[in-house]
Amino acid sequence: MKIPRKFRQRILTWGAIFLLAIAGVAGDRSLSANDRTAIFSQVWQTVDREFFDPKFNGVDWPAMKEQYGSVAAKARSREEFAVTVNEMLSRLRTSHTSFYIPEDPRYYQLLAIFAAIDRDLQQPLQTWFPNGKIEYTGIGIFTEQIGEKTFVSGVLDGSPAERAGLLVGDRLLSVNGKPYHPIESFRGKAGRELTLTIEREPGQERTLPITPKVFDAGRMFEEAMSKSVEVIERDSKKIGYIHIWSYAGEQYQRILEQELLSGRLRNADALVLDLRGGWGGAPLTALNIFTASPLSFTAIPRNGRSYVNSATWTRPVIMLVDEKSRSSKEILAHAFREKKIGPVIGDRTPGAVVGGRAFLMADGSLLYVAVVDVYVNGNTRLEGKGVTPDIGVPFDLPYARGADPRKERAIEEAFNVIAAFKSN
Repeated sequence: MKIPRKFRQRILTWGAIFLLAIAGVAGDRSLSANDRTAIFSQVWQTVDREFFDPKFNGVDWPAMKEQYGSVAAKARSREEFAVTVNEMLSRLRTSHTSFYIPEDPRYYQLLAIFAAIDRDLQQPLQTWFPNGKIEYTGIGIFTEQIGEKTFVSGVLDGSPAERAGLLVGDRLLSVNGKPYHPIESFRGKAGRELTLTIEREPGQERTLPITPKVFDAGRMFEEAMSKSVEVIERDSKKIGYIHIWSYAGEQYQRILEQELLSGRLRNADALVLDLRGGWGGAPLTALNIFTASPLSFTAIPRNGRSYVNSATWTRPVIMLVDEKSRSSKEILAHAFREKKIGPVIGDRTPGAVVGGRAFLMADGSLLYVAVVDVYVNGNTRLEGKGVTPDIGVPFDLPYARGADPRKERAIEEAFNVIAAFKSN
């Protein structure tokens, strides 16, 4: 959940800006032992100063510095350092509190979200992103680590991964014969065809040709959202579908409303609103299009063929959530149920509902800190609890072969709701 400007302060100190300027480009941020100690101290101090709970959720925060500081200083790589820092942060048992480095696609995605709303972040970032865009080269997937194995948990619509035929549930093994890495496997290789080795069945390797592209982290979720729109037709009934991968910006609500009121979904009999995965950040007014009193006008041009413009969606809506529908998406799911807009389908949301702020560390790494607690409608705290759907649908990720039983159930429910809606 993003924090409004009045709750935010300058993210960068001038000392950090100076260090950024001398540290080099995004691909060269190696840290000495002294650097690691300094960055660890900056992380610890930022949490000590900014974390919303002065009692640190019952954790002895000074003791955490002693316990993890020496381990972080001995890290053999930046990724190992990040693992140590995140292990310390996890002791706070609070969402929106993580440490991200440029070897993680989420670093770029989260940085783009906050850069768009905080001017103080934009100029210093030119050191890392000289063309003014927060970009990285990839194939457009989300992954989940299960033990030592990496599985595809989401494929962005219209991405190189989708075009190559990569499916949710595929296990990622290697790229051009080297172990898969979400950033290093594709760095500097945009537009080049690579060989991706996967397992779609346990123990059965197969290869896919795939061509990575440069993703603009500030626009990638808009593009995927627009590509996700579809209309499923059966027996003269139409179900509209749209996947809001990220809600962190007003542009996503504009896309939704445009598609519903005048775009590809305007003639649908019902809507499946997919809020699975990605990022939160939804505005509190996001559900108004479904709950406001109907308002429309009829226009009659010279030819006499009238048409109606509406400001609300009055047809059935089904919401789709899962264990990765976080932050403000959970608030929407809670309100969707409270207001009885329609059924919620999928899996229980993660209970990640506090307010976070991004802080750029001196080496360009990103610290996300929970800075405010959040209650919905005054007395409901969703952090650590989440929202339980009306209809739960189990799903086993490994080797799922692209199956999406939750989406299928939502579409079936939409057809059922249409029949009940029309009979009333």
